[in-house]
Amino acid sequence: MAGIIDTSILTQVGFIVKDIKASKKKFAEFLGLPVPDHFDGGKFEVTGTLVKGKPAPDANCLLAFFDVGPNVQIELIQPNEAPSVWRDFLDERGEGIHHLAFHIEGMDKMIVNCENFGMKCVQWGKYGDGSGEYAYLDAYGDLKCLVELLENY
Repeated sequence: MAGIIDTSILTQVGFIVKDIKASKKKFAEFLGLPVPDHFDGGKFEVTGTLVKGKPAPDANCLLAFFDVGPNVQIELIQPNEAPSVWRDFLDERGEGIHHLAFHIEGMDKMIVNCENFGMKCVQWGKYGDGSGEYAYLDAYGDLKCLVELLENY
């Protein structure tokens, strides 16, 4: 049986952090993995980030990733000060688990499916290298978290 997004395979668990350098060191120590590099989320000219449907040219973050299983990552996100779902989360909830992510095909269709299910798309953009796109959907009402859709990840 296919679900709302045609997959049930979890790809990523995202965490919002205040200090990516300190957080990635602690995760690396806990997991017994090397400390990964971190990098900028990308320039608006490439990402085209929309927050609540409006262009968000200043929204950005620092990112670091840990591969923790077959096709599963832990993502650490340190938001900048500009409005974004990352900044909102940190300001309203503090550090912690931010989202569950899934690889999908057909972003527009999957967003509509999720919206018909009662979710709301609160942020959309392209990856910093322009290779694919992501969308965050507010699923707090039913699933108690944000859901991230990743296409061409």
